This record gives sequence, C-alpha cells and structure tokens, in this order.
Amino acid sequence: MARIAGIDLPREKRVDIGLTRIYGIGRNVVADVLQKAEVKPETRVKDLTDQEVSRIASVIQKEYVVEGDLRRQVQMNIKRLMDIGSYRGLRHRRGLPVRGQRTHTNARTRKGPRRTVGAKKK
Repeated sequence: MARIAGIDLPREKRVDIGLTRIYGIGRNVVADVLQKAEVKPETRVKDLTDQEVSRIASVIQKEYVVEGDLRRQVQMNIKRLMDIGSYRGLRHRRGLPVRGQRTHTNARTRKGPRRTVGAKKK
C-alpha cells in the first residue's frame, strides 16, 4: 500500500488520479511531481515500486505544502483576517459567503437550513 504525506492512496487507481487525494495536490501539480520523480502517470498505484513511492514522496515533501501544514496555514490566514476585523474576516465570523455572492436567496451552504420566521398571534 502506497502511503504518501500520511494518506493511503487508492490501490486500483492510476497514480495521477490517486495523488489528488492528498490535500493541496491537484491535477497540474501531479503532472509536475510525476515528471520530476520520473514515474509514468498511467501506472496503477498497486504497481508502484517502493523506490518510485519514495521518489514521489520526496518531491512532494521538498517542493509543496500539503495536508496538515496547508490546512493549518489556511486556518491561520482566516484567523488573521478575523482578528484584524477586515470585511472578509467578518463574513467568516458570521458564517456568510466571503466572496461577494448574493445572500437574499441562495447561499444555503454557508447559512445552513432555513429558519422560518413566522408571524405571532395576538
């Protein structure tokens, strides 16, 4: 089983698809990593040798911020925005869309399920 950056890669998938399971690595980065590690993208994860796995892992470790470090970095950036009181930080704090989307309708992913405000009887 190939384990890179603390993630078990799916055995039956091709290497170029399997590596995208690592947080912070997408298709473009995978192509670059495999070229530097001299591994063919169409190889299945189960067919990788230990040497190829170690070459891939070393390239990723040297050149990219992934998984826990990247998640921590993103959270620190959000915390910084909230601490300085920027507009984006306030939107994060209130749980509203951050990038200018409309909230009159939609935005249900950020706002959560609807809370009906009903009229009171007298």
